[in-house]
Amino acid sequence: MASKFSIQFLGGAGTVTGSKFLVRFDGHNVMVDCGMFQGLKNLRELNRAPLPIDVRELDSVILTHAHLDHTGHLPLLAGAGFKGKIYCSEPTFELSEIILRDTAKIQEEDALHANQGGYSKHNPALPLYGTRDVEKILPHFEVKPPHQWIQIAPRIKFRFQLSGHILGSVFIELDCGDERIVFSGDLGRKHPLTLNPPAQIENADYVVIESTYGDRKHPREDLFDRFAKIISETVKKGGQVLIPCFAVGRTQDILHILARLKSAGSIPDLPIYLDSPMAIRTTRVFDRFPTWHKLGPEDLENLERGVTMVSDSEASKQLQKDDRPAIVIAGSGMMAGGRILSHAFTKLQEPKNTFILVGFQAAGTLGRFLRDGSDEVKMFGKYVPVNARIEEISSLSAHADQSEIIDWLKGFTKPPKKAFIVHGEPHSADALRVRIKDSLGWPVLVAVMSDQVSLESGG
Repeated sequence: MASKFSIQFLGGAGTVTGSKFLVRFDGHNVMVDCGMFQGLKNLRELNRAPLPIDVRELDSVILTHAHLDHTGHLPLLAGAGFKGKIYCSEPTFELSEIILRDTAKIQEEDALHANQGGYSKHNPALPLYGTRDVEKILPHFEVKPPHQWIQIAPRIKFRFQLSGHILGSVFIELDCGDERIVFSGDLGRKHPLTLNPPAQIENADYVVIESTYGDRKHPREDLFDRFAKIISETVKKGGQVLIPCFAVGRTQDILHILARLKSAGSIPDLPIYLDSPMAIRTTRVFDRFPTWHKLGPEDLENLERGVTMVSDSEASKQLQKDDRPAIVIAGSGMMAGGRILSHAFTKLQEPKNTFILVGFQAAGTLGRFLRDGSDEVKMFGKYVPVNARIEEISSLSAHADQSEIIDWLKGFTKPPKKAFIVHGEPHSADALRVRIKDSLGWPVLVAVMSDQVSLESGG
């Protein structure tokens, strides 16, 4: 007997942020990821909009990984009456706890500063959620191991497979009756720098695939040489190298690269600062999950050796005033918040400094404006001239490029009934659609925000 079966794209459609995919089957409601929108104002405003479902009727949430655009909406569920479970891998739980606590604290501080400085249009400015909301949602988490089928309803089960994007990241195979949907989450690189490579999934009736870099290939370059060149050139000018960095994944890659460059004498022996409490805590999580990455004990020790960890806010403020040659790593990766903004407020104005962008920069973020060559940017209610050197190293991205996505899809033993493209800006998503259609001959469409698509169910 066929059952009502559908998927609704509540986020991550037409944009790289806010991933939320609601699967309805057999009277059950399961959400894959529950992320926060970032970037453009019209997207950020969606964070405060109610979900098109009574949250009390949401049975469970399954997470692909801990990044904010996949977990950042979770604290809002508790206040709306969510009673179900949130399933994830063990590293994802630890990282989500760090990220959500830190995000709530930053939102509370940003609202306080906006009210004190009078630069918010809202009176008063309010955080999207606070630390109390995070405390309420954490008891709903339940960790599960990879590779094992987990039954969450009489005819619904799921399994995790490693995706190679960040520590703890997974693909999700979700079985609803006789039908299987595969959610790629964020697909990792074919040969990640510090993580194990993505697993290959062979069968699915439906595939939901990301498209962050669906329209391009990453440059084939020597990361170590590129970093060494930029750092050496900046130091010769007496400047600082500032790296806006995602606390989970990219920071650890950067620390690994810098440790090897210093050891080889490829860069000057200058101070390195990690100015991010969240990144500091995240780096130490790697120690507890050795099977989820490729770093050995010596590699892990070297991540922190010779690095000054800046946790205290007063120490961060002093560092922001220091203009001596150094490497400063600070969050957030898209410069959408965090301590990097305070560094950028003054240091973007100095031609001797260099900012290195090492990940995808969503539309509407400060990082995107810098990547696109803006002469000035608005920060803390003021316009700041951009005189610093801006470099982008997209080859360090933790997202698969177009060719890597196609190679992964080629591992399926037969075409799915349909593939849905998500988590990409319009041009990237459509470019991947064309490539999948031409290379694989699969039926494929680009997901549209809020659309609910009926799926076939054989039983």
